[in-house]
Parts: sequence; structure tokens; C-alpha cells
Amino acid sequence: MLSDYHVRELVAGTVGGWAQVVVGHPFDTVKVRLQTQPNPPLFRGPLDCVRKTVTREGVRGLFKGVYSPLMGIGICNATLFSTNENFRRLLQAGDPGKELTLSEMTLAGALSGAVLALVLCPMELVKIRMQVQYEGAGSGASAARPYTGVMDCTRRTFHAEGMRGLFRGLNLTMLREIPSTAAYFGTYEALKELLILRHPDNLQHPRTLDLLLAGGIAGQMAWVTCYPQDVVKSRMQMEPAATRRSMWYYTQELWHTGNRNWRVFFKGFGTAMVRAFPANAATFFAYENVMEMMEIKQKRRRHSLEYDPQTSLEHHQHEEGDRRRKTMSIPV
Repeated sequence: MLSDYHVRELVAGTVGGWAQVVVGHPFDTVKVRLQTQPNPPLFRGPLDCVRKTVTREGVRGLFKGVYSPLMGIGICNATLFSTNENFRRLLQAGDPGKELTLSEMTLAGALSGAVLALVLCPMELVKIRMQVQYEGAGSGASAARPYTGVMDCTRRTFHAEGMRGLFRGLNLTMLREIPSTAAYFGTYEALKELLILRHPDNLQHPRTLDLLLAGGIAGQMAWVTCYPQDVVKSRMQMEPAATRRSMWYYTQELWHTGNRNWRVFFKGFGTAMVRAFPANAATFFAYENVMEMMEIKQKRRRHSLEYDPQTSLEHHQHEEGDRRRKTMSIPV
């Protein structure tokens, strides 16, 4: 059974995830459209993509498919942090006081990324198929009868392709999540320790700017390790049911349509880099404010009851340690 603190952490993490999705989704739509556009390209770059999308579809066009991650972000965050915490405990080998090395924390991140891929894959497939529905697309998923929404896309995909269809691209999702989550947790922990050492007075309460900086750079490093996999995955997941091809087919297709230039595997990379900071800032801001509101209510309830001061102090220290570790969300 979850403790009161972990329930609050789950609620705050979910709200933080919603903030991340709302702020980051327009960037993600631009990224996906640049990754999957046909040859010759429809867009000259990110700004041209934004301009044409808003002109043809309105601002709503930048939020196509947003309900899929909004509905799934709570499960994803819960999966990521619970599995990461469990893998860290395994690496502690029964000694909860053992300080893990940076490499051990990175390994725990990689293992939790493999589990996270199972949750992310169907959610992202639906999101991508919604995002590539735009005026002027003449091939792929967008050429078929348009989906009316996330549920319609999920239903039609399942009807046409079965459960296997919803997990198309799972291998690429794992190849993306394992290195990216390892890089995210490893970079975040390393930068957090480095920044805290610069300000030892803030050991118990790290500065907001330090945590935002660590989260933003960690998000960028995560993309550096996995962006080519993400490009191939987007191309694979947008395809309709009739096409059943391997990831190697799409890798070769991109290579040849991109005139054998490695840059084809980094379409939209700049957008992903820019997205990391506002998305992390929104996540952190929402998480912190929700946690603070719930903690105020919890403290008021505690003060109305009799409790042992020493036990309360130990509980607070335990919560503070967990909170410093978990002021993160899915790598963005």
C-alpha cells in the first residue's frame, strides 16, 4: 500500500507530466512532422512548419494527438520512477543506506527505460498517427481516412492490426529509451551533485535554477544518445496496417531518400533541443506547487493529531531525500 507521501508524489508527478505535455507538445508535433515529411519536403524548417501548420489548421494543429500523452503520462511517470527506485534498491543489495555510484544510478536508469518502453510504445504510436494528419500529406498514415480522435485511432489500429499493431516499433522504442533514460538519470544526478557542491548551503533545498538547469541539460543529453532511433521509429509508426516492414527497411529507406547523408537521421533535432528547457521548467513548476499545496494540507492534518516529534523528523528527512531524487519527469 502506498504511503501518504508516495500518493502525493504520484499526484504531483502526474500534474507535472500534464504541464510537460501541454508546453512540450507543439515542439513535439513540429519534430514529428519534420521527421516524417515526404520527399520533396513540405517544410523548409521548424519555423516554416509552425507557420504552415497554424495557417492551414490553426493553433489546434500543433496539439494534434495531445490527448494520448495526457491520458498516459501518469502511468508513464509512475512506471519510470517506481521501476527506477526498485532497480536502485536491487543495486543496494539489501543495504538501504548504501550510496550508489553514478554508474549504478545510470544502470538503474537504463533498466527502467526498458520497462518504460512497454508503456510508451502504444501511446506514442497513436500520438504520431494523429500528428501526421495534415493538409498536403500524400502518403503514409495521413493519406487514409482521418482519425477523429485518439480513441478512434486506437480502435481502428487495434481492429486492423490487433494488439501487435499498437506495439509496432517497440524494438525501436526500447533502443531509444534504454540509452536515453540512462543518459538522463546519469546526467541529472551528476549535474545536480556538481551544482549542489557549488552551493553547499542549499544541500537540503537545492536552488530551483540549479534543478531546472540540470533537468534541461539532462533532457538534451538524452536526445543526443537516441535521436536517430526516434526518427526511424516515427517513420515506422506512422505507416498504415498494410505495411509490415522491419526497422532496417525504414533505416535504409531514410538513408537513400536522404541522399546517403547522415543529417536525415537528425531531422527536427534542433526542435527537440529547444523543447527540453521549457518542458522541464513547466514540469518542475507544476510539480513543486502541487507538492507544496498538498504538504501544507498534510501538515495541518498532522498538527491536529498527536505524534512523536522524533518520528516526524525522520519521516520529513525521508520525504526530503525522495523529493530531491524525484523532481524529474520523463526525459523530454
